[in-house]
Order: sequence, then structure tokens, then C-alpha cells
Amino acid sequence: MRIAAFPKGYLDQMVIRRTKTVFEWIDEAKVLGVDGLELHTGFLWSSEDDYVARVGDALRNGGFEMPMMCASPDFTHPDADARSREWDRQALYMRMTAALGGPGATCRVLSGQAHPEVCVEQGVEWAAEAINSLLPLAAELDITLALENHYKASTWTYPEFAQRPEVFSAILERIPERARFGVQFDPSNALVAGVDAADFLETVIDRVVTMQASDRYVEAGSSLEDLRQADGTIGYSTALKHGVIGRGLNDYDRIFRVLASAGYDGWISIEDGVNGIDEMIDSAQFLRTARDRWFGGSTAVRVRNHEQAKAAVPGRNV
Repeated sequence: MRIAAFPKGYLDQMVIRRTKTVFEWIDEAKVLGVDGLELHTGFLWSSEDDYVARVGDALRNGGFEMPMMCASPDFTHPDADARSREWDRQALYMRMTAALGGPGATCRVLSGQAHPEVCVEQGVEWAAEAINSLLPLAAELDITLALENHYKASTWTYPEFAQRPEVFSAILERIPERARFGVQFDPSNALVAGVDAADFLETVIDRVVTMQASDRYVEAGSSLEDLRQADGTIGYSTALKHGVIGRGLNDYDRIFRVLASAGYDGWISIEDGVNGIDEMIDSAQFLRTARDRWFGGSTAVRVRNHEQAKAAVPGRNV
């Protein structure tokens, strides 16, 4: 198991307002002592080859791999032309994934938004058709597409079409490919969908290729049941807070037990930073400890990461 990081707390700065560059994030991430950085397509402010090459150079110079690209196609859009444009954008992002991550990198794929006028059966058909049609390109580029159990992209109007597990599973069933397609598991998104993360993981473990790790807790005076909506989901209530991995509502001991029992040896990416970089540092340490306990972590990687973190944050007890 290898550890990456994704700065969810910087999405507004890096994707929406564009006040923080990917180069600044790469430099800042050196304090984490992780092996790789998961990128978001919105972090890349140009698709020109020389710009992408500069990002790749910055990653390598920082000592990072780029194992995962976070893309958000809307394959359930009711307009056929819009779906076609989404397909073209996803293909572009797949090529950028290959350029930055090389063979074996994964590019996230989503079903799309839960557009009110699109019924479940139609949305499942459109999403599966689009993903299946992208698989030859994934094979050509030597990368893997990973369908995430998602909640809602930052630029979307509606939540994820396949947020509910039964819809997610229906799409998976229509995509039999396993060499170039799998699942990106997000425990907190399972929680937001109103289900137990470990229970959900057990239903998809044979197809998991990457994982995003974060944690949530409910502020004092509230409970998950208080937040549950009419369809059984939780949503991103203001009472549901971000926190250090391993200190919240997700049962990470059970999650890691399921992963380890299945022989999982892929990437786990920290998806957080909402409350600052210090929480990401603590989350990285939690995952290193979990790697040692559950996955037989590499001594060389542990030593290198520990020394990087100490050097980057003088005086911090890492």
C-alpha cells in the first residue's frame, strides 16, 4: 500500500478562484512525507504539452509520483451534445493522466449528475455506455479508469447520479472490464450516502483499484440520524465536519481489515486539508501506522517519509 495526498481544502483556491497554483501545492506537500500526489483536472490550468511537462517536472523534483487524476465527467446530462463534449474532455484528461502518471496511473470517472429529468435506467445506460467506450483509450494509454462512489463535484448543480449503492452497482454490472476499469473507494462518501463504509466496501472489494481516505464527525448536539434525508442519504450537512483520518465516524480498523484480507496493494490518497495542513500531516502519520500494521509497510519508504516530514517541519514531533 502506498500513500498519496489530495488537498480537498484547497479546491476553491485551486479550481474555482485560481489563487493557488499546482506548483505551490506541490512545494507545500513536501511536509506530508507521502509517496505521491493525486491531482484534480482543475489544478491544471492549461492542457498545453509544455505546461503539463512543467507540472510533471515539478512532481518529480519534489519526489512525488502522480498515481491518480480526479476527473468529473457528467455522462448523465440530458443533452446528447453535452454528453459528447463530456466524453471528449474525459479523453483529454486520460491523456494528461498518462503524461503525468505513466503506466498504471488511474483516472477517476463518474457517472454524472442526478439531473431531475433523467430516470435511473436511462442514466445507468448512458454512464455505462460512455465508460465502456473509453476503455480502448485506457488500454492504449496503459492507464485505468476508476469509478468513485462520489457525492458531488465542486462545479456541479446536482449530487452524483450513482450516489446510492444500488445505482452504483447497476453501473458496475454493465462494465465487465477488470484490466482497465475498477472502483475508487471513498469511505466518507459511503457515509454521506447513508451507508456503512465497510459494509459498502465488502460489496465492491473485488474491483477496488484505488482509495481516497478521509474522515467525518458530527458536531455536538447532532447525530447521523438527525441528518438523514428522505432518500436515506446524509448529504453535506453543515453539522458533518471534516477531521483527521482515524478519529471520526469511519471504522478504519474494519476497512483496513477488508482491504488487507483481499490483498489490496494499491494507493490510498488522503483527501482532506479542510482544517489546514497540520491535519493532513496527522492523517499521513495515521496511514503510515496503518500500513505497518495491516499491509507490512516498506522500511525504506517509512524511513524516507519520516525524514522528509521532520526536515520540512522543524521541531514538529512526527
